[in-house]
Amino acid sequence: MYTHKKQIITQGRPLSETGRALVMVHGRGATAESILGLAQDLQATDFTLFAPQATNHSWYPFSFMAPAAQNQPALDSALELLHDVVTSIAAQGISSRHIVLAGFSQGACLTAEYATRHAQRYGGLLIFTGGLIGQQLDTSNYKGDFEGTPVLLTTGDPDPHVPVSRVEETHKIMEAMGAIVTERIYKGRPHTILQEEISLAREILSGISASG
Repeated sequence: MYTHKKQIITQGRPLSETGRALVMVHGRGATAESILGLAQDLQATDFTLFAPQATNHSWYPFSFMAPAAQNQPALDSALELLHDVVTSIAAQGISSRHIVLAGFSQGACLTAEYATRHAQRYGGLLIFTGGLIGQQLDTSNYKGDFEGTPVLLTTGDPDPHVPVSRVEETHKIMEAMGAIVTERIYKGRPHTILQEEISLAREILSGISASG
């Protein structure tokens, strides 16, 4: 079992120039550098990019639907690392309305779990094939109000890692906490990100850029 070292890659113009942050969380077996490549597809040029790196290239050792205790202490350490990233951005004067959290697969699950434990009005959440973490969801972990945060929530049907049922559970919980959720389930889609998902994510990002 392990915890995470604080390794965060930053790209793009400084926060003092952009006033907007896109936090990108990679999947199992991947790297911070690899998820940053997605920013080009998202056309996120108005955002300063932050990508934390998981120790051992994995945010937690077992499935996101395993009993939470099996994924400790790595899971709690990963949530703390993501919290450190978000709070450090906020400490530089950036409103949560100008912070977008994005993740793919295991990174999407971590993003969903973190944001729902710290619900507030984010600029947006881009949950590319992910859902809330745990064998059974413990709603007592979820705090706050999303206050209309736009959320993109996707998976394939079937997906080898993220079942449709968990995405639907996540949708209901986030919506009950004030999020505006766009859910997309793609029949027969491989474990990847489709162009349609990219287009929907761009709409969320462009909405923030247009808001000034």
